[in-house]
Amino acid sequence: MIYIDPPRWPAHGTVFSHLVSDTSLAELHGFASAAGISTRAFDLDHYDVPQHRYRGLVARGAVEVDGGTLVRLLIRSGLRIKARERNSSLVHPLLARWDVLAPGTRGVGAELLNRWGEPHRRYHDRRHLLAVLEAVEQLSAEPPRTVLLAAWFHDAVYRGTADDEEDSASLAGTLLAEAGRSGQEIREVQRLVRLTAGHRPEPGDASGALLCDADLSVLGRSPQAYKRYLADVRREYPHLDDAAFAAGRRRVVTGLLNLDPIFSAPGARARWEEPARSNLMSELELPQPA
Repeated sequence: MIYIDPPRWPAHGTVFSHLVSDTSLAELHGFASAAGISTRAFDLDHYDVPQHRYRGLVARGAVEVDGGTLVRLLIRSGLRIKARERNSSLVHPLLARWDVLAPGTRGVGAELLNRWGEPHRRYHDRRHLLAVLEAVEQLSAEPPRTVLLAAWFHDAVYRGTADDEEDSASLAGTLLAEAGRSGQEIREVQRLVRLTAGHRPEPGDASGALLCDADLSVLGRSPQAYKRYLADVRREYPHLDDAAFAAGRRRVVTGLLNLDPIFSAPGARARWEEPARSNLMSELELPQPA
């Protein structure tokens, strides 16, 4: 069943309703597609729809419920996405982390979070930033400040192009200089950011291994979480048709499998190497678009 709450949530000069299913996301996407609602309006477990669409969606069969009932139905269905998995819910927790890492430079942290929250990001967003920071902390009880700073900057510029890492490193140079960091620290952060282009740290490069392993930790998630990762990545390339995207992903996956091992540090290999290889091989076995 499809449900909708009253349009009460302000944004972009109007108010919005939430459109959900208590059965499946497939049902929700099907209803939205038939109603001509763009996939860009989908936010993890619901569609945000503007006030002028409300009556038309009800006429199409969406059941009117109040906001509290809608949330309870979504929770009961098992489709509700937790707050920590919502990009918009992570601003304050992440800004608190930045304040500890670089006291007195909140403006830099806020600018970075604005970048990580850009609307075209579907995987490389604040959730990814938090996941990388947490993976760094899993692997190291006392991670170097430069590694944590590099985690903040490593996808700060993200357009899905070959220049992203270099442009992110340049941004790190500019903003960290404004924040009063030393030249030596800035150069190390930039070096680490550039490493995430290929995830191939040199032997003995403990900081490089730490950042690259944390960045690739998504590969070692559960099969269900890996599927969500793939869906998010696909949504970052709406301009590519399915065949072009699949060909690009195949090159990426093959390149990752050619890393031997994928993870550089023993602790990371113990956690993620086996499930990562299993997930990547399973992706290669997916049917290819015609």
